[in-house]
Amino acid sequence: SDSCCCSKLRGNSAAALLCSTGSDHPGTAVNGGGGSSLVEPPKKPNSTSQPHNSTTTFSANQNMKMVLSQRQREELNQAIADYLGSNGYTDALEAFRKEADMPNEIERKYGGLLEKKWTSVIRLQKKVMELEAKLSEAEKEVIEGAPTKAKRTPTDWIPRPPEKFTLAGHRATVTRVVFHPVFSMMVSASEDATIKIWDFETGEYERTLKGHTDSVQDLAFDSQGKVLASCSSDLSIKLWDFQQTYECIKTMHGHDHNVSSVSFVPAGDYLLSASRDKTIKMWEVATGYCVKTFTGHREWVRMVRVNVDGSLMASCSNDHSVRVWQTNSKECKAELREHENTVECIAWAPESATAAINEAAGADNKKGAHQGPFLASGSRDKTIRIWDVSSGLCLFTLAGHDNWVRGIVFHPGGKYM
Repeated sequence: SDSCCCSKLRGNSAAALLCSTGSDHPGTAVNGGGGSSLVEPPKKPNSTSQPHNSTTTFSANQNMKMVLSQRQREELNQAIADYLGSNGYTDALEAFRKEADMPNEIERKYGGLLEKKWTSVIRLQKKVMELEAKLSEAEKEVIEGAPTKAKRTPTDWIPRPPEKFTLAGHRATVTRVVFHPVFSMMVSASEDATIKIWDFETGEYERTLKGHTDSVQDLAFDSQGKVLASCSSDLSIKLWDFQQTYECIKTMHGHDHNVSSVSFVPAGDYLLSASRDKTIKMWEVATGYCVKTFTGHREWVRMVRVNVDGSLMASCSNDHSVRVWQTNSKECKAELREHENTVECIAWAPESATAAINEAAGADNKKGAHQGPFLASGSRDKTIRIWDVSSGLCLFTLAGHDNWVRGIVFHPGGKYM
C-alpha cells in the first residue's frame, strides 16, 4: 500500500530503496516490512574491515556509502533537489543544496525522476505481491492437488499446466476437437468451415479437409478410426475416408436446419445426427440413407451421444431437457428435467466411474448403490448434473463454472471428468 511504501522511503533509507533501480547496480527482490521492494543488499565487510560488536553503530551516511555508487548518489541528490524545488520547499532546497554541496542548476533529465522512481517501486511491489500469490497457489496445488509424476498411475493422471503445444491455424472459432481412436492424430472443426488434422505427439499440422460451406459444428470417429463424420450449419453431414485418401466419401442431406451433432453407434454401421430442426436422425453408413427419425424435443437438439454398447442414446436440447432413447426403436426411455437453461452437452460415464459416482452420491455401500448407466449433462445454467438413467434421478450437481458448460469428457480412470 502507499502508506507502507511511505514508511520505507523516509530519511536516508529512501536513497537505498529508490536508487537500487539505477543503471549501475540493479536491485534484488526481497521481502521486508509490509511487502516486497527492490533494494540492493549491503555488501559484507571483508577481513580488513572494522570488527562489529554490540557497541558499533553505523550512520545513515555510512550505510549509503556501502549501498550507492558516487554516480547514484549524485543522481539521487539531483532528483531530490528537483522534487523539493518543483513542490515549493524553498527553504529545504537551500539547506539541502548547502549540505550536499550541489550546484544551483539542476539538469533537465532529473525532472520528475523521484516521482518516477516512487511509482516504479509501487508498481514493482504490486508485481512481486502478485507473483508471490501465484507461487503460493502453485505450491498449494503441488501439495494438495494432482499426484506428482512419481505417484501417477494411468487412473490418477490428470492434465496439468503448462500446455504441451498450442496449435494455431484456424481463421475462426474452434468448435470441436476429437482424438483418433488408434493413431497419434487429432482433428479440429471450426467456424471457418474447415477441418484440420494434427499430430498431437509432435504438435505439427498435417492437412486441411475442405468441403463444408458453413461452420463445422461437430466431429466423430467410428470405433476403428477408419471414417470421420462431420456436420455443419450448411445442413449437411459428411463422411471422410481416414484410411488412405482423406477425401469426402459421402454427403448426406435430410435435416431442415443447422446440424449440431453427430455420433457413431459402436459397431460403426449407423450414425446419429442432431439438428436445430428439433429432430434426431439415424443414417446407414454404407448407403447414406436416413433409416429413422426421432422426435420429441420441443427446441433445437444440441447434442446426441450413444452409450458404450449402442443400446441407448442420449440427446440434450434448448428445451432444458435431456432425453434417453432406445436406439433399436423410436421410444423415449426417459426425460430428465432439472436444468434451468439450455442443456449444451452430455457424456455417458464409463464403467470405471461407477464407484466414484456412487461415493459422490453418498451411496457407496453395495445395498444402496446405484447401478446406472450414468449420464452427465452440462448446461447454460453453469452446472453439471449426474443422472442415474435407470431411475431417472439426478444424483448430484456440480457447480463452479462462471459461465455456460459447453463440453464434458470423463477421464478413462473414472475418478475425474
